[in-house]
Amino acid sequence: MRVAVTGTPGTGKTTATGRLDTALDVAHLNDLVGTEGLYDGVDADRGSKIVDVDAVRDHFAGREDVLVESHLAHRLDDLDAVVVLRCAPETLATRLQDRGDSPEKAAENADSEALAIILSEAVRGHGADAVYEIDTTDRSPDAVAAAIQAVLDGDREPSAGTVDYTDYV
Repeated sequence: MRVAVTGTPGTGKTTATGRLDTALDVAHLNDLVGTEGLYDGVDADRGSKIVDVDAVRDHFAGREDVLVESHLAHRLDDLDAVVVLRCAPETLATRLQDRGDSPEKAAENADSEALAIILSEAVRGHGADAVYEIDTTDRSPDAVAAAIQAVLDGDREPSAGTVDYTDYV
């Protein structure tokens, strides 16, 4: 099984996937990008690596039994399931600023979340029948992990389009 856990930064991907009890190999893509050199350079304005998506796809080509966690994980090919973590934009902005992001970066990510950018990319790339949307706003990390586990166990139906934050914008 090939699974992506994706979502706007700050939705709880790393925390939740760290609490899963799964036989899948859990790969934290943001770490691999640096350690495996899966990037083309650094964006000087943002201070972040420019991910080489083709290199990432090549890195995971042919691998089964893997769960990839990242805000870019949905860009992989041949995924069996894409779990998109969502969070109310106001809460997301607070989470991001609490972990040290600038107000501008937090606002940019909150706007992206309100517009469901990652969700729409996931649906466009993999179809609504492969996408599972989980709202993390008022859930504990353990509850989010349990919801992801339900996807892995086949106990949750696809749910793309069930969370709506467009009133934020």
